[in-house]
Amino acid sequence: MTTDIQFGRLEEKNLRDAWPHEAREFTPWLAENIEHLSEAIGIPLELTGTEVRVETFSADILARNPSDDTIVLIENQLEPTDHSHLGQIMTYLAGLNAQTVVWVASDFREPHLSAIRWLNEHTSDDFSFFAVRLRVVRIGGSPYAPIFEIVEKPNDWNREVQQKAKSEGAAYYDIKEKFWTALLQKHPELEELGIKSWRYANNYITLVEEPRIELSLWVGKIKSGVFVRSGWGESVEPVKGYLKPHGVSLEAALGAPLGPSGRGNHFLGKDFPKGHEQDGDWSEIMDWMREAVSDYCDAIMAIPQ
Repeated sequence: MTTDIQFGRLEEKNLRDAWPHEAREFTPWLAENIEHLSEAIGIPLELTGTEVRVETFSADILARNPSDDTIVLIENQLEPTDHSHLGQIMTYLAGLNAQTVVWVASDFREPHLSAIRWLNEHTSDDFSFFAVRLRVVRIGGSPYAPIFEIVEKPNDWNREVQQKAKSEGAAYYDIKEKFWTALLQKHPELEELGIKSWRYANNYITLVEEPRIELSLWVGKIKSGVFVRSGWGESVEPVKGYLKPHGVSLEAALGAPLGPSGRGNHFLGKDFPKGHEQDGDWSEIMDWMREAVSDYCDAIMAIPQ
């Protein structure tokens, strides 16, 4: 029995066929398509910056895990791993206060896999290290297809986590974008303050430029909230020094503990007991957020410069 179906052969391509230049082409592509990596490692990722300066070096991509507001460092290579990048990763880890490191490369030499394995086994549970091999394939003249393969992972990472991320990943991002879009439709004045219609759990408003102090609005499945934080990759100490002398008045005005608290070193965090799970609650959440923005802006911007 014959068939008219045509079959092609899957071909593995050189990474530089797809991205001739690492910094100018691959890093921007990965930043714009970070959900591919998110699905592979089983962690939601929100882009916060590319080519982030750390002393004399630049970290390729800085992201955050919106589920716990921790920093994720992503270092990428279109070539096999080398000692230079391993050293840079350790420098960035300290300089950026990252809790998760994702090293993406075309191939991993055994000494570097051993180093990632050792870090996962000997650092505290707060830290996670991933080695991710990147491949590119195509069939005939089809578009290139990236494949992210986990070759080393934290001790507590498992296939169940990865499969859950793949099945729920798109829905996770889509519901966030729908919520923020609706918020801006209900309170369009928030867009002028910096609130965006995008696919992540948190939105940010800059309250003070120096030291950089940001107000984060966040929406989760069953609750939402606000908190104050430093800029990404920046020390929490200048913000602490700026807010602490006014701690008593800020706590009284906002009804929230000064802090810092939590793994993200947040200040003045306050929760609202409803999330995006029930769209009937959205209007109430949005009105609460709008009032919180007004309260936090008034309280913190009133601090003498």
